[in-house]
Amino acid sequence: MAKKQHSNLRWKIAQWAEIRWWRRYLSEKTPEDYLEQKAAYWQRVMKELGIAVPSGSTVLDAGCGPAGIFIVLDGATVTAVDPLLEHYQALPHFQPARHVSATFRQMALEDLSEEAMYDYVFCLNVINHVADMQLALLRLRQALKPDGTCWLSVDAHRYPILQPVFAAIPGDVLHPHQHTLPQYETQVKRAGFSILRRQLLKPGGLFDYWVFELKRA
Repeated sequence: MAKKQHSNLRWKIAQWAEIRWWRRYLSEKTPEDYLEQKAAYWQRVMKELGIAVPSGSTVLDAGCGPAGIFIVLDGATVTAVDPLLEHYQALPHFQPARHVSATFRQMALEDLSEEAMYDYVFCLNVINHVADMQLALLRLRQALKPDGTCWLSVDAHRYPILQPVFAAIPGDVLHPHQHTLPQYETQVKRAGFSILRRQLLKPGGLFDYWVFELKRA
């Protein structure tokens, strides 16, 4: 019980810090410039990973932020969820009216209840932020159609010897989960996914940015 309470407290602190980070970060950018940069970023990521989402596909943007991958998927029917949506409403950079095929829902990933609804599930730059990673992964798997594809990104420790230190006292308050790549792989498989591919998108000093292509096991 004490460990769970500690985890929930860390998540609440991370959520508080995250919205403060968004406000500070976006205060230096015009909505037009930011949205143009984000669209170019998502298009670049999709090209590098070889992702093509056919028009009419059903998509879950899990942890969408103010400008998630939904901004470049106007041909798809998108459900975009995020626990901080009410805070994004105050940001001019969040413009849901531009995306008529997207539905926005304020909720944590752990509270998803969909069953086999989506052709594609995107959980990018998100899973390190959730309160209960194993439950969030289970919800994502449940939401995916049997033949669907889930794209999941993680920030993985490059040096396993440092991971226990960061896990106990995170150097980055925004990320309550601090794991190595094998540890993420174990959790993904435990949630009922099979890993088709893992691709390193961006190496870092302490963390590498990896993306998994997942199917239901």
